[in-house]
Amino acid sequence: MTQPRFDLLGIGNAIVDVIAHTDDAFLDRHDMRKGAMTLIDGAQATHLYARMPPGLESAGGSVANSCAVAAGLGVRTAFIGKVAADKLGAVFADSMRAIGVHYPAPLMREGEDAPDEAPTARCLILVTADGQRTMNTCLGISADFGRDDLDEALIADSAILYLEGYLFDPPAAQEAFLHAARLARAAGRRVAISLSDQFCVDRHRAAFRRLIAEAADIVFANEAEICALYQSNDFETAERQAATEIALAVLTRSEAGSVIRADKARYLVPAVPTKVVDTTGAGDAYAAGFLTGLTKGADLTACGDLASQAAALAIARTGARPVAADLAPLRL
Repeated sequence: MTQPRFDLLGIGNAIVDVIAHTDDAFLDRHDMRKGAMTLIDGAQATHLYARMPPGLESAGGSVANSCAVAAGLGVRTAFIGKVAADKLGAVFADSMRAIGVHYPAPLMREGEDAPDEAPTARCLILVTADGQRTMNTCLGISADFGRDDLDEALIADSAILYLEGYLFDPPAAQEAFLHAARLARAAGRRVAISLSDQFCVDRHRAAFRRLIAEAADIVFANEAEICALYQSNDFETAERQAATEIALAVLTRSEAGSVIRADKARYLVPAVPTKVVDTTGAGDAYAAGFLTGLTKGADLTACGDLASQAAALAIARTGARPVAADLAPLRL
C-alpha cells in the first residue's frame, strides 16, 4: 500500500452557512422543529432569508466543517463537494483553501454566475438562547452530486475517507458514496461516515445500514441518531447493537460526553465543560478531533479527549468552526 498524499478526505455538501440568533417565537411563527434540520427549496430559502435577523455568512457543511477543523489541527486534508459557478461558490472555495484544505473544484470568477444552473447550497441557521440550532437547508446544486463528481485518484490517495450523512438524501449521492467507499477499501484505506441527523436516518435507514455493513469502518452518531438507526428508544440498547455491527462506533451524548465501542471494548470520554454559546458544528468539530487523533496514531481514549476539546471550542463561540488560533494548542 502506497503512502497517502492526504490523511483525510471528506465528501459532503458544500454549503454557505448563514447563522443568526433568534428566539423560540420566531421558530414557532415559521413552524420549525427546534434542533432539527429541514430541507427547503429555493423559494422557501429566499422567503426565510429575507425575514431572518442579520447573520454571519461563511462556508459550511457538516463534513466540510470537520475538514476545516482537522486542517487547523495540522491534518493533511482534502474535500470533495459540488458548488455552482456563482459568488457563493467562490466564497466556499476560497474559504476552504484559506484554511489549508485541498479543494479541487475550479475557481469561480466575479460576475460568472450561471443563471440556468442550480445555485450553491446554503444553510439558514437559527440559534436560540439555549444554544440550540435549527437548520433550514437549500441543497441547490449540491443535490446533484453523483459518481461523476468523485475524484477517484484523490480517494485512493487519502488515508481516511469521511462521508456525510446529510448528503444521503439524493439517490445518486447514495450510489456515489457506496462507490467511493469501495474505491477507498480497494486502495487499503479506512472509511468513516457521520449519520448527521436522526430524521435523515429515519428517511434512509436501510441505505445507511447497507453502507455500514458493506464498507464503513468508523461511524459517528449522536444519541438520537444511533437510536434512530436501530429503532430503539434506549441508548444502551442501541449502543450494544452498534458494537456488534460497527468496527469503531463513536457515539456522542452532549454534556454526558461520548462512548467509543471497538473490538468489544468500551471507552467513556467526558465532555469538556464550557459555556454554551452556539452548538452549531459541535459534532463536526468532535469528529475532526477524533479523526485527527486516528491519523496521528493515538489511542482511542486520546482521540476522544482531543475530540471533546475541539467540540468545546466549537460551542463556546458563534459559528461552526473554531478559529485557527484556538485550535493551535490542541495537539496530541
